[in-house]
Amino acid sequence: MIFLNFDLLPYLFSAGAVVLAEMGDKTQLLAMALATRFKASKVMLGVFIATIFNHALAVGVGNYITRFGSAQVWIQAIASLSFIVFGLWTIRGDKLEGEENRTTKYGAVATVALAFFIAEMGDKTQLATIALSTKFPMDPLSILMGTTTGMLIADAIGIFIGVVLCKNIPERTVKLISAAAFIIFGFIGSYEVAVNQMHLASGAAFFGLFILALLTGFAAYYIIKMDKAV
Repeated sequence: MIFLNFDLLPYLFSAGAVVLAEMGDKTQLLAMALATRFKASKVMLGVFIATIFNHALAVGVGNYITRFGSAQVWIQAIASLSFIVFGLWTIRGDKLEGEENRTTKYGAVATVALAFFIAEMGDKTQLATIALSTKFPMDPLSILMGTTTGMLIADAIGIFIGVVLCKNIPERTVKLISAAAFIIFGFIGSYEVAVNQMHLASGAAFFGLFILALLTGFAAYYIIKMDKAV
């Protein structure tokens, strides 16, 4: 059973990636908002339940995609480039759109789980989970456990800093550091795909990375400029 395999490296990599993705993300802001209404322990339990279901779906999608063997090179290339997109997305940031006001008649945990599950649909961390599961197709359990762990760590940090200490996370600094880490992962992955799977010469791969870096730099500059203008 492939889903029973567990490997430490994909687990740690996916946990770290999701912690970075969650910093300043909509769902971290949602955890902070809900923690002002409910006990932190109930918020974390709701986050855990929602993340297990949401990321299991994402891992399943990613694992299914990797079954198209003839498209493996392009799948890996898109997965690597997606990390750069996630980095730019992190710079842009997210805002809550009323998810924190959702209520159910089943109590705090169900309310948090429902709000988180809906907020995570199509969110950066769900898409990152799909990308991670295509990068490590033999370790879906490691990816699921890693992304869930990363989500819990990031949201616990958000709740502790935002509610317990009554302070705001230094949003811009955190976003830029997280974005830089994502973009570096994307560059490394893109280079590996170019050299190891597309069999390009090192010079051609570096030239491609140079062009990619220019495009990424222009995109980041535009996003930061537009953010300051708002």
